[in-house]
Amino acid sequence: MRALVLADTHLTAATLDRMPAEVWDLAAEADVVLHAGDVLDRAVLDGLRAHTPVHAVQGNNDEGWLRLPDELVLDLDGAAVAMVHDSGPTAGRHRRMARAFPEADVVVFGHSHAPLVEREGDGPLLVNPGSPTHRRRQPVHTVAWLDLAPGRPPSARIVEVGPLASP
Repeated sequence: MRALVLADTHLTAATLDRMPAEVWDLAAEADVVLHAGDVLDRAVLDGLRAHTPVHAVQGNNDEGWLRLPDELVLDLDGAAVAMVHDSGPTAGRHRRMARAFPEADVVVFGHSHAPLVEREGDGPLLVNPGSPTHRRRQPVHTVAWLDLAPGRPPSARIVEVGPLASP
């Protein structure tokens, strides 16, 4: 199973055309999309759902009316994939995520806009896709691919996307 992992899109219905076209193409190739919060508008989720199923969690900039869970744990192809928006400070992150999601094989998160794929010891694979639309201090806009298959450890990679559409 291939999951397209997004976070921190920060788009509304009025700005949805700022999503890099490549993201829509990648969503069409994915078996599922995982969005780790700061969606801002249901139009983003609806646009992604036009291509494939979508799971999303609430971000700190999301309005309550979106009614997204703060945390989510999914079984995807036999792998336990946990989702949360903010994983907290970098120091102690691996230990903290392993305690928060003891059964997770993968923890997907966002918030920092800093892409990361990292495993520490026998803990879960941590995946932050960065942001396809708001790179902050990062050099490029990014998403992630998460590959899951029964009997194999999960793997992920960061993918550069863009350029952004003109405002």
